[in-house]
Formats: sequence, C-alpha cells, structure tokens
Amino acid sequence: MSVELENNSQVTCDETGLVSLATFALGHMGVHPDSELSITVVTEEEMSRLHLEWMDLPGPTDVLSFPMDEVKPFSSASGPATVGDIVLCPAFAEAQGLAHSLEHELHILTAHGVLHLLGYDHAEKETEAEMFALQERIVQDWKSST
Repeated sequence: MSVELENNSQVTCDETGLVSLATFALGHMGVHPDSELSITVVTEEEMSRLHLEWMDLPGPTDVLSFPMDEVKPFSSASGPATVGDIVLCPAFAEAQGLAHSLEHELHILTAHGVLHLLGYDHAEKETEAEMFALQERIVQDWKSST
C-alpha cells in the first residue's frame, strides 16, 4: 500500500499512526496491496471551502472522502488502484467536544474515510450501524496489531 499524508493544518497529529492505520484498513478490507491513497489534514477554513464545493453544505466537517477508482472490498478481480483521498479536519473534530482523545477520533475518522472510499454509507440506520461497528473494529484490530 502506498499512503501519502500531508498536514496543512496547524494541529500536530500522529501522522505515522494515521498512515499505518489507513494501510491496515485497506489491507483488512482486501484492497490490492499495490493500491494508493492520500490523506490531507486541513484547517477549518479549507474544510469549509471543500465542504461547500463538493457537498454543497456550508461550514466545516470532520472528514471528507473522494473516491477515485471504483474499489470494492475483497474483490479478487481488482488490481492496483488509486483508492482516493481522505481529508481530515482535526480542529473541527476537536471542537465537537470529544468523549475521547483527538488522536483516537482521528483514527476513527481515518477508518471512516477508508470505508466511504470503498462504498460504505451511513445514510440508513442499518448501514450506519454496520459501518460504525466496522470502523471501530478496524481501529481496535489495528491497535492490537501495533
């Protein structure tokens, strides 16, 4: 897996951990090992701009995902792909009043972003429960493996 991370925010975060987690999550979901993903960490201002431009929603959000090649989990027919881009906004995530550390929240958001890139959605109650349980399991399995 090739995971690139660029931190354009003023927030110090566990960049090595985010790359490791994204790599783990993609492998855990059966994505070809030669696939690529990028993560960008941005300010609230930049996230607001992206949120409005791509989702037509005002204000910042904690994570956005931009899929590139259509990649499905555990697809034996798929070869290397550019999975897409994940954009994280730690300042917005922290401002939400977290019940746990910002580091843990960024881990959850990274797993969440990977799942969105692979076609997971949380628009319906059933798919939300499935996606949120899966992202928690990915983070826990990753933490257990490191």
